Amino acid sequence: MSSHVPRGVRATRASSERVELAALRRENRRLREDVDILKRATAFFAKETR
Repeated sequence: MSSHVPRGVRATRASSERVELAALRRENRRLREDVDILKRATAFFAKETR
């Protein structure tokens, strides 16, 4: 079932996956911060319009 992948190819793939994972984690963190800011802004403006 497992195919033979040369060691260098496997290491390169693992390295590129680590780089991609780090980039996705940074993006995820930034998006969570954006959502938090938008929630706070929504609460602020909801309070102001009452």
